[in-house]
Amino acid sequence: MKTLTRRMVALIALSACASFAAAQDFPTKPVKIVVPYAPGGTTDVLARFIGQRLSENLGQSVVVDNRPGAAEAVGAGMVAKSPADGYTLLLSTLTTQAINPTLFPKLSFDATKELTAVGRVADVPGMIALHPAVPAKNLGEFLAYLKANPNRNYASPGQGTPNHLATELFKKAAGVQAVHIPYKGGAPAVQDLMAGQVDFMLILAPEAMPLIASDKLRALAVTSPQRSPMFPDMPTASEAGVKDFEMVVWYTLLAPAGTPPDVIAKLNKSLNFVLNEKQTKDKLASLSIKPAGGTPEEANAYAAKEAAKWKKVIDDANIRAEQGTWASGFQRSHHAVRHQMLAWWLAAP
Repeated sequence: MKTLTRRMVALIALSACASFAAAQDFPTKPVKIVVPYAPGGTTDVLARFIGQRLSENLGQSVVVDNRPGAAEAVGAGMVAKSPADGYTLLLSTLTTQAINPTLFPKLSFDATKELTAVGRVADVPGMIALHPAVPAKNLGEFLAYLKANPNRNYASPGQGTPNHLATELFKKAAGVQAVHIPYKGGAPAVQDLMAGQVDFMLILAPEAMPLIASDKLRALAVTSPQRSPMFPDMPTASEAGVKDFEMVVWYTLLAPAGTPPDVIAKLNKSLNFVLNEKQTKDKLASLSIKPAGGTPEEANAYAAKEAAKWKKVIDDANIRAEQGTWASGFQRSHHAVRHQMLAWWLAAP
């Protein structure tokens, strides 16, 4: 019995040493970041920039693999089922960890159990954007307009999208009503907003910026806790009078559950180094993107807190996903403005 125990201890020690040695050598081949959207949108641009910086820090190639579809579930499911060795990662939005588990409880994988955080990457605020013909120059005027006209409408890329959920939270916090018009993707939603077919929409700041700059849309407030450095005179929704409302689309770098802790730690250290570089901060600030960072434990805890928040919004508003609209449409949500956004990004210093 003692001999068996000694052998077990020896095997455990040997395994721990092997794991440590693997982490010390990691990475010995290219690392892949899966993006669950098509090329050109915010997630893709962010992944390519961060991937380039990680590559320089890790001394190994970092490649981006676009796997769009099913509200991030195609890319997320692929990573969840990949070997837990640190070589296949996922750059996800809040959708994978905080929305899909409630909207799609029968997915083929459980993001809360089969994926784990490397670290939080960034927070991206939304903007409350109107068609210029709407008679409101600030958020206070707009709320008064909605209260006087409760049948006005707003667009979203589809039922159950982050834009939809955030607008429902905004309505509740502001005490206003508006009719939801879900589209099959962001392209037709933004086009109809610019054409005046709908009154307003919550749009991610990087995608709204070129449309605001060209006077195609009017933005009244940002949805983040702090003002955008690109629009310092634009108030937050809270500053403009809508208390208890804030929303950012947060991005997290995820790995398959079971990835060795030492490998996670090395990736996290590299990610935090990159996020704290002045070059990174300046480049992301040009798109109103705020670097996040922190430990894997903090990222997992943040995701759990956000999941509870958005579950309440979904339940309170009785939101149910329309498979054909949300799953196939949201992956195209960046298409209408992604070329303008990329041009803005490339022109930024």
